[in-house]
Amino acid sequence: MPAIAFGRCDDSFSCGSLKAYLAEFISTFIFVFAGVGSVIAYNKLTSDAALDPSGLVAVAICHGFALFVAVSIAANISGGHTIPIHSVGSGVGAVEGVVMEIIITFALVYTVYATAADPKKGSLGTIAPLAIGLIVGANIVAAGPFSGGSMNPARSFGPAVASGDFHDVWIYWVGPMIGGGLAGLIYSNVFMQHEHAPLSSDF
Repeated sequence: MPAIAFGRCDDSFSCGSLKAYLAEFISTFIFVFAGVGSVIAYNKLTSDAALDPSGLVAVAICHGFALFVAVSIAANISGGHTIPIHSVGSGVGAVEGVVMEIIITFALVYTVYATAADPKKGSLGTIAPLAIGLIVGANIVAAGPFSGGSMNPARSFGPAVASGDFHDVWIYWVGPMIGGGLAGLIYSNVFMQHEHAPLSSDF
């Protein structure tokens, strides 16, 4: 067992691993810069006015496109794991916030499995990054006013550390962990473990 652990540690510092770390860093930088930058730009253009529906759509589209690019440029090097400031909306309770994060994280992780992680489907080219980017954008539109649309504990923990505000940060750990876990369990055990013949189109 110690030999296995040592082998894994040694592999973590191989040339290929270091290239993967750099690719993930660049992709994450691009995604966060464009995504968070869109929110900052909106605040500047509107003199810090409350986010309106058109602004929410613009922010969601920016996140979606940025993630599409980030996953695409890192996919061949590191696998494109770049996986998108959050707070529960006014009048939304903690339980509702957790449920919303469960649903949208389930949707994101299920999409990743269905488009990029299922070996039976082979290479899907640009479809997988596009689908992942689009579901992130759609989730932000749907959940932004309620839970902030985090879908990733790290995405919420970073701003919490930077601001020193950890109020309700647990929501963005519990929700995504449950939602992502459910998506992984369902897809890997129901769809990846068995061959499925396409439904007949003859009626």
